[in-house]
Parts: sequence; structure tokens; C-alpha cells
Amino acid sequence: MNDPQPATQDELSDAPGTAIKPGVDTPADPIAPAARDANAEISAKDSAAKEAAAKDAVAKQRRVSDGARTPVLPDCCNFGIALRIVAPLNMAAFVFAVALSSGFIDAINHFVDIALLLEPITLASLVVLCLVRKRVNGFRVPLQWLVALAVPVIFSLPVAWLSFSLLAGPNFTGGHAWWIAVRVLLTLGIAWGVVEFLRLRARAYSPSLAEARLQALQARIRPHFLFNSLNTVLGLMRSDPRRAERTLENLADLFRVFMRDTRELVPLDEEVVTCQQYLAIEQLRLGERLQISWDLAEMAGDALLPSLLLQPLVENSVHHGIEPRTEPGEIWIKISKPGERVRVEIVNPAAVSQNAIRPGNQMALSNVRERLMLLYDMEAELKTTEEGGSFRLLLEFPYRKEKRRRDVRRHFNPDR
Repeated sequence: MNDPQPATQDELSDAPGTAIKPGVDTPADPIAPAARDANAEISAKDSAAKEAAAKDAVAKQRRVSDGARTPVLPDCCNFGIALRIVAPLNMAAFVFAVALSSGFIDAINHFVDIALLLEPITLASLVVLCLVRKRVNGFRVPLQWLVALAVPVIFSLPVAWLSFSLLAGPNFTGGHAWWIAVRVLLTLGIAWGVVEFLRLRARAYSPSLAEARLQALQARIRPHFLFNSLNTVLGLMRSDPRRAERTLENLADLFRVFMRDTRELVPLDEEVVTCQQYLAIEQLRLGERLQISWDLAEMAGDALLPSLLLQPLVENSVHHGIEPRTEPGEIWIKISKPGERVRVEIVNPAAVSQNAIRPGNQMALSNVRERLMLLYDMEAELKTTEEGGSFRLLLEFPYRKEKRRRDVRRHFNPDR
């Protein structure tokens, strides 16, 4: 431990009743070492607390596919998950009402009575769990279960208390507390069953992430694209060495993106740059046969989407709409943001009849549909139509804004 620094003359002169004698050392304060020890202990505790908080933050950010535990709370913000909760509960309530009734009208009355309890508890619980899910997931599993079960139980108490006089009826022989307790216990059991079912469903689907990633890599990194690109570069090396060098740089950047983890969410403007780099290489190979038209005036560049979601769709347009043709063809790409959704439209010439059934024609589309289902459930949509000699693809997914714009952005340089 370092010795305390001697006080300066100005500091000591400010203290009342203190005289400074030249040549005489000022005695050290005996309380100072103890204070320093206490400060050191507090600093050590603060460092340990910060380190523990950092570890908790890292644990929260870990993905299930990387070894983290499956979250207990379902994603109630997702329309598909919410529909999977509300619809089966109402169906079960209707079946239960029919079982207790002697006729159709009586069954409707019983169902309305059950819905007076079921709907407020279910909808309020979905809203609250949607708001707290990101904060709770990553905590210890017992705490997650406590939140998942406590939220509907808490809402069931006032709902059951308010509906007692309306639903108990004159023939009810029990007390007010017993009537409420039965409804609370039923809510607890139903909540446990729903959360456990959705948790097991999430665990059952989690291996599909790795399988989808492998399938995506096989669908995108096709040997013919690499060979054709290298042949294009070889053809340019003598006639235009600088252009050949720039093409190799584009190719290196493109494959660096290809090998990135496809589960990562990236800004939309970076995904567009990847598509532009890919099309620039294909234009060198196909020449005037490939014409490209971009409409990005209404694009939300900060929208997040899975990495390499658009590139396979663009490659599919080149591979099946342009490559088999001998005359020039145009690929038209428009990206816009209607409301709180992102819309991508891709139009290319329809495949000629002899190439309409080429192997792998639907690989990119099925791959993207699978990834959309895994990430957005029912909130995303991918539709394809063919009319008037054109193949039109429409992709829509929720707009999720990037929280922090990064300083370093990839930009497409057409001169490279």
C-alpha cells in the first residue's frame, strides 16, 4: 500500500490551530489507512458487482441455438403466438360449455359466462407478458416461471371478484372466497399448461435453426456462381486488369458476407449493398442481357432483417429469369415501408417453358419461407405470382428499427 502523500503548506495553513514549523515532518493521520482500506473494499465490491452485471447481460444476449436455455415466457408480442394462445383457449371453453349444457342456447350462455372471465385475463396477461418478456428472459428459470404464472393469477383475482355476483348465481352454496379460489387455481393450471406447451414447442423447433442455416448455405454458395465469376475475372485480366482486380475485391466481400452467421439481424441498407455487389458480378458475366432497376426512394434503411434474406431471392431472379434467355431482360426491385411493415417487390422475366422445371427452382423460395417462419411466425408473408410473362415476388415482414445507427456502414461502389 502506498504511503500517504504529505499535505502541502497551503492545505495545512487552512486548518484552524495548525502551525507549520520548517524542517518538521507532519505526522500522518492514523485514520487514513483504515479509510483507504474501506475505500479499496468498496471498490472491489463495485467491480465484482459490475462484472456480475456484465455476465448477466451476456447471458441474456445469448441465443438458444448457441447453448442458452430456452426462454420460459413465450413471445406474446408475436401475432402468431398470441393467436395460438387465444384461439385454443376459446375453443376449449366452447367445448366445455357444450359439455355442461343441454341445448345450443344453453351452451352459448355458458360460453359467454366463461368468456367473461377468460377474455380479460388472457388479453391483459398477453399485453403485460409482451412488455416484460425482454427484461425477464435471461433471468433464472424459477424467476421466469414465477413471472409467467403470477401475471395471469394476479389478473384473475380482480376479474373473479368483480364477476362473482354476476356469474355465481342464486344456487351457489359456497362462499365468495371459495368461488374466487377455484377460478384462480384454474387460471394457474391453464397458464402453466400454455406456457409449458409453447416452451416445448420452441425447444422442438430450435434444431431447425442449424438445419436452416446449412440449407441456406448450400442454396446460396453454389459452385457455378464461383466458377462463372472466376472465369469472368480471367477474361478481364488481359483486357482490363484494374476491373478484374475490383471484381475480385467485390467477390471477396461478397463471400465474407456469405460466411457470416445467417441468424444475425442486419440493417436493410447493408443487405441491399450485398445484393448490389452480387448483381455487379453477374452483370460482368451476363453483359447487356442483365438490366437492373432499383426503386429505393421509400426504403427504411435502418429496418432489421435476417442476414442474406434478400440475396437468394435476387439470385433466384438472375438464375431463372435472365440466365436461360438470349435476349436482354430486366430485374426490377422496389423496397418500401408501408406503415409498420417493410415490403420488397422483385419482378423479373418468367422462366421459359423448357427451363421451368429445372432442379432447385424453388430452393431459394422455400429456404426464405422457412427462415421467415422461424423468425416472424405469422407476421411475415412471401407470395409469388406469374402473369403477363413476368414473375413477381412480394415479401413483407414487420418493421423493427435498429436501435443504434452504426458509424461504419458498407456502401456499394460501382467503380470497384
